[in-house]
Amino acid sequence: MQLSNEEEDYNLSLSKFESMLKTNKVLFFDSEEFEEIILHYLDMGKASLAKKALKLALEQHPKSTGLKLVQVEMLVYDDKLDTAEKLLNELFAIEPNNEEIYIQKASIYSKRDDHEKAVEFLKTALEYTDDFADVYNLMGMEYLFMDSLELAKESFIKCLEEDFEDQAALYNVVYCFEFLDQNEQAIEYLAKYIERNPYSEIAWHQTGRLHYGLKQYDEALRAFDYATLIDDEFLGAFMEKAKSLERLKRYDDAIEAYNRTIELEDPTSYALLRIGKCHEKLGNKALALKFFNKTVHEDPLLDKGWIAITDFYVRQKNFQKALFYVNKALNIDNQNRLYWKRYATINREMNFYEEAEFGYRKAVEFGDAALDTWLYWVDILQFLGEFDTAIETLLQATEFFPESYEIEYRLAGLYFMLHEDTKGKFHVANGLRLDFDNHHILADLFPVIWTRKIVQNAIHKHRK
Repeated sequence: MQLSNEEEDYNLSLSKFESMLKTNKVLFFDSEEFEEIILHYLDMGKASLAKKALKLALEQHPKSTGLKLVQVEMLVYDDKLDTAEKLLNELFAIEPNNEEIYIQKASIYSKRDDHEKAVEFLKTALEYTDDFADVYNLMGMEYLFMDSLELAKESFIKCLEEDFEDQAALYNVVYCFEFLDQNEQAIEYLAKYIERNPYSEIAWHQTGRLHYGLKQYDEALRAFDYATLIDDEFLGAFMEKAKSLERLKRYDDAIEAYNRTIELEDPTSYALLRIGKCHEKLGNKALALKFFNKTVHEDPLLDKGWIAITDFYVRQKNFQKALFYVNKALNIDNQNRLYWKRYATINREMNFYEEAEFGYRKAVEFGDAALDTWLYWVDILQFLGEFDTAIETLLQATEFFPESYEIEYRLAGLYFMLHEDTKGKFHVANGLRLDFDNHHILADLFPVIWTRKIVQNAIHKHRK
């Protein structure tokens, strides 16, 4: 790759400076060379080298405004804001039209969390600058800090009008559109941007993401195709392309795209999992299982991998194998509600009711708030004859689901079983009020009490 003259000069300055440090000889550099050297070290995070260069620079060029502005930047970097501001005020007296003074003032106020004041200084900088893109970009960031997303969006759009290849600004524009729930407008904006810059893989990728979010999978796929044609090593675009193909049920093509991500980088557990899911959809059971096993080998902490293997065996009705894998998962993470729910469901299928009851209890304990989890748990408690515990559990569930007819009918049945007829009548009335059509739950779950006169009267009275 041919270096430009500027880049060659820059590299020469750097190597000349570094050899000077090794030999302790003092060599002369012009002030602009020093500025580039200092900013290079700052960008690299080598603050001590930047400070050495600055000290030498100011000894050789004590009156250079450019170097003093770099000094201000370093003071701001070190959080010495008052000293930086004092130096800026001195520079302002000499060069009141220097836009960099206003940019650095803005930087100081930004660090003090006074973003409105920072924006004021940036607006002044616009009056003196030739680099509008940079100032608009900085303004956009300040508006983001202030949560003024509409103004931030406008600033980043202005930045792109000045420099339409500024990728960071492009990402930020899309971020603002998405945050403001303006996905359609974002797609329109990107379409206009692509007219100006048709080979921007970032713009195509972002367009695809937005279409995918709107469930427009054909349009998403088209955009990701362009992104991967422009850059055939664009990992993110291949991953999103694979997801779109999967949504479109084009499983063979999806596998090919996921495989491309594996060629570009080490296999991720996510890609392996998705390949397994695609093979399962295609009926390639052995291959599906192979990839699910690779997934948990790659990342034993990824719960989706263990769940995929467990659910695979559940669908095959091979509950022994499913139980084996869910137990392996629980050995790694015994506080995972998704594992406990599966443990409970599998044990229920195998008629191991005490283990199933324990599993549902653990699932709820670790944050499973789904209604069906509570109901399965209670139905098993009832089956085990633990009516009091079942009632306690249902009353706990009503805190999450105060208007659930499934809970009310179960409470009614359990209270009638315990001959607490007043409470039974209260809950059966609640159930009938919430959903009369499903009162057959009482007959299904409590055939013994269904025929009782008190129950039939309540139903007859409500029907009238």
